[in-house]
Amino acid sequence: MTKTEQQPHSIAEWVTFSVASFILAIIVSLVGYTWLNERNQPPMLSVTKKETIREINGQFYVPFEVVNTGGDTAESVQIMAELLINGKVTETGEQQIDFLSNGESEEGAFIFSQNPRQGQLNLRVGSYKLP
Repeated sequence: MTKTEQQPHSIAEWVTFSVASFILAIIVSLVGYTWLNERNQPPMLSVTKKETIREINGQFYVPFEVVNTGGDTAESVQIMAELLINGKVTETGEQQIDFLSNGESEEGAFIFSQNPRQGQLNLRVGSYKLP
């Protein structure tokens, strides 16, 4: 047999080639879909109280969790807490998280000298910046 003559491909070779091509097409499609859907979506940040308030040596610890469910990373995330007792702001707190990627969460705690159970505690994301 000379170099210009080629044997026809077997059925097993065609099946293997077809399956490999199909898998490659699926992977490329999923990567493209993910890239298009997550592109240019702003961070979506939410903060919640994590568990019950703890009292240690006259100080009240309020654990929280902040989560980024958006597309982009958020930098310098500012978490703010405000304790209202009898309708008046009695204490405030502020936390700074360096960065939160998509789907990432961070935990922390605010510390108050007055019991937050005796008033209304508001937690919120104050600001962030884009990288």
